[in-house]
Amino acid sequence: MSLFVHPFGWRLARQVGQTTNWASSWREALFQLLGDIPPVHRSSISSISIDGTSSTTLIIDRNNGELLAGPFLYNESFPDALPMVSSIAPANHTVCSGSSTLCKLVSWWNKNCSNGSNDSAILMHQSDWLLWLLHGEYGVCDYNNTLKVGYDPEIGSYPSWLMSQPYSHMLPSSVRAPGVPIGPIKEDVRSQYGFSNDCVVCTGTTDSIAAFLAARTTDAGKAVTSLGSTLAIKLVSRVRVEDARFGVYSHRLDDQWLVGGASNSGGVVLRQLFSDDQLVTLSKDIDPSSPSPLDYYPLPKSGERFPVSDPDMEPRLEPRPDSDAEYLHGILESMARIEASGYKLLKELGATPVEEVFTAGGGAQNEKWTAIRERVLGVPVRKAEQTEAAYGAALLALRGATTGS
Repeated sequence: MSLFVHPFGWRLARQVGQTTNWASSWREALFQLLGDIPPVHRSSISSISIDGTSSTTLIIDRNNGELLAGPFLYNESFPDALPMVSSIAPANHTVCSGSSTLCKLVSWWNKNCSNGSNDSAILMHQSDWLLWLLHGEYGVCDYNNTLKVGYDPEIGSYPSWLMSQPYSHMLPSSVRAPGVPIGPIKEDVRSQYGFSNDCVVCTGTTDSIAAFLAARTTDAGKAVTSLGSTLAIKLVSRVRVEDARFGVYSHRLDDQWLVGGASNSGGVVLRQLFSDDQLVTLSKDIDPSSPSPLDYYPLPKSGERFPVSDPDMEPRLEPRPDSDAEYLHGILESMARIEASGYKLLKELGATPVEEVFTAGGGAQNEKWTAIRERVLGVPVRKAEQTEAAYGAALLALRGATTGS
């Protein structure tokens, strides 16, 4: 059984199109990837799923599919909407953060619909929209992506405090588990690319959830840190934990919970400072057993989500030593401290303590960084057998293919 999946993040958008035209870049990337599949394999592909960046959202006109606003990216904060969201949601709820999907929606609503409702406007997450380009059905989403707009995966519905709002009609109306069939691929796409009549499009998930699924670990106390453009941690816990004060939230994982958060620190900071070749060369000169005395908080710009939720936090990347290797060592160690603070916070909030960490994403390739993190975290750290979120999305597509449409 052949499957096709791919994650769509900032890196693909940068490669394909202008960074100021995200939606066009993502669309172009999607169909370029479909075209890159060898024709001999296309007819045997049975299912497709896509993971996307959590809280990256678009406002679409359901009458014609046109983009009305956005995309609003995962790390964009909308503090103007926070007072209104905080007034309707329970204290410390996941949506009570300026970067939550609900804050993005409320901010847009206040600016565009204050004089009346826009009945044709709907909200889509990044992966929703990309999947919609393939199946054409409005309103379908998964319960991982809808978490930060207020969906409650424990009760399987939106709470009453959210459904009573004037913009509730904009929410995805059909929220399903990740990896379940939505419907067949659209006929024009199927015929253009040569997919079979039986090929189905399945619900997706967020990029960090897909990275977790790729690691294939489901035991309580096991965790996955995704070292991509950001630093995201996910811990299997027997207890659901959420606290917007610290950017902590829980995703449903069958009968357990994936507790975690995502820092704005991560690979995007490294790419601002070093080339790929420099990262490889300088890492060779780092002694991971020796703690770095440098104390940084590496951020690409102002604002942090987790383990501290502070939209005004400034990056701290000075003083810079004369040695670039020492500088890189200090940055990698500081990121490891952020990661350790995250797992410590989850334990303090009641989550199952971390026992072992698997690493996904590009940062998993750096063995010196892995050794630094193991020393700082104080638990075994190893590279996941599969480190790409695309593999996790492939597993979701496989699930959809085996359950049928």
